Amino acid sequence: MRVILVAAALVLVCASVALAGDKPGARREHMADQKSIDKIVANLHWLGHDTFRIDYSQGSIYFDPYEIKAGAPKGDVILASHDHFDHCVPEDIAKLQKPDSVLITEGDCAKKLKGDVRVMKPGDTLEVKGVTVKAIPAYNIGKDFHPKAKGWLGFIVTVDGVQVYHAGDTDFIPEMEGLGVDVALLPVSGTYVMTAEQAVEAAKAIKPKLAIPMHYGAIVGDAGDAQRFAKALEGVVPVKVLTKE
Repeated sequence: MRVILVAAALVLVCASVALAGDKPGARREHMADQKSIDKIVANLHWLGHDTFRIDYSQGSIYFDPYEIKAGAPKGDVILASHDHFDHCVPEDIAKLQKPDSVLITEGDCAKKLKGDVRVMKPGDTLEVKGVTVKAIPAYNIGKDFHPKAKGWLGFIVTVDGVQVYHAGDTDFIPEMEGLGVDVALLPVSGTYVMTAEQAVEAAKAIKPKLAIPMHYGAIVGDAGDAQRFAKALEGVVPVKVLTKE
């Protein structure tokens, strides 16, 4: 009888832990090893503003293509976080499209695009071309440039076992707590998004293995924002400031 009771208690404990891990904001353990993270970061290219390309085992992933140069590598998965002119740019996306490219965005931007367009809402998950994409809310607090009601997006993309979070245009929001990603791409310029100081607090809440600043050097913000962000996180969260390609 004692053995049965102990076994039942263990089942209940395990179930409680599993349920806690599914709660929004619950801390998840990093699953990627450092070698895998280093490989992804070595193939992560900052193209300015919020635009990144990841080259991975099955092709290339783009985030928020903007001011794309002629001859840029084509994209297999192309993500656009929201319907602003510097994030949802049909002409730039078209430069990167192939017949089998998959475009992932929210409803407003989707209306402007052609091809294989997949619409996501915050909380949705999609698997495509060897990657998993989870849609994360992105919005402002105390300003109206990016209202929460719009359902605009950040993305967590799991690629070759590494979780990369592109925050989109956002402030430091409660949904960032406990994301538990490996790499976090965070806006730092202020005005329309977090300031560098607010992004520092966001990084502390997310606790990524590496944080990379973005959203500066184009419309608002400059390299000084990225450097303040990096300096404030010394000894707390590793930061890499990428050079624009």
